[in-house]
Amino acid sequence: MADQHAKLWKYVVVLLAIIAIGIGSLWQYLQKPILPSGIVASNGRIEAIEVDITSKFGGRLATVLVNEGDNVNLKQSLAQMDTKELDAQLRRANAEVRRARQEKNVATAVIAQRKSELSLAKKDLERSKGLYENDSISLEQLQRDETSVQTAQATLAAAKAQRSNADAAIEAAIANTELLKVQLDDSVLKAPINGRVLYRLSEPGEVLPAGGKVLTILDPMDIYMTVFLPTKNAVKLAVGVSSARLILDGIPDTAIPATVTFVAPSAQFTPKEVETRTEREKLMFRVKIKLDADFLKNHIELAKTGVPGMAYIRLDSNIQWPDHLL
Repeated sequence: MADQHAKLWKYVVVLLAIIAIGIGSLWQYLQKPILPSGIVASNGRIEAIEVDITSKFGGRLATVLVNEGDNVNLKQSLAQMDTKELDAQLRRANAEVRRARQEKNVATAVIAQRKSELSLAKKDLERSKGLYENDSISLEQLQRDETSVQTAQATLAAAKAQRSNADAAIEAAIANTELLKVQLDDSVLKAPINGRVLYRLSEPGEVLPAGGKVLTILDPMDIYMTVFLPTKNAVKLAVGVSSARLILDGIPDTAIPATVTFVAPSAQFTPKEVETRTEREKLMFRVKIKLDADFLKNHIELAKTGVPGMAYIRLDSNIQWPDHLL
């Protein structure tokens, strides 16, 4: 008899537990706000545009000037590559420029000398022609003076060619210095956007290849959530027009204004973490919902990734948002 009472008591306890769970579930269901027709919901996670700060050339990382979590401004210096080798190359390139300019000066002086020699040779030839006509000199002497003029002309042309070569050498040397200056400028890694340092990936002293990652910066003004909607809802969205509200798990009492900024041109299967297996068997459209920039300016703490939440999207602009989404 005692065993029967014990078993009966166990059944009663189990039954009461089931009833309690059912009542709790019903209460939770009744507490959920009912969405009006024309507003759909889907879950997702906050994402943001991330920009990698990389080295343009291979080399040793000298310094990193920021830490994870730091806010940075556009064109702010973030890191510095070692430039000892480039500094030496630039000094040598500047010396090459000075040497090429000196060679041009020499070539210019030689040209002046050759012009003077040519002028003298022409004068001698003119005198020789007059003397030859008067039979005062031989034909051989006249021909020697003619050859002297031709020689002077050739040497002048050679001197001008040397100066042209010097000009080309100057241009090449200057171009080399400009290239090295660009490389030196690129050795200072600067922020391409206003943002916040998300990851510090390299430390001073490390040797990086070309394109080696040093930092990752998050753009706090480009925060969005990606959700998936079935065809019947996705076709009603207007990119840049359809409005949305986001409720994040961390701040359930705040409805964040947002706008649909992208709808995938083709359908796809949804990822496992988005819907149930039954829903995953349906083709869905990927939709990107961007948080309002003015709201983000006053809530910069939301500039983080991975925070889960719900997106509520209005399919008809004439429908009013319910109170809990205003």
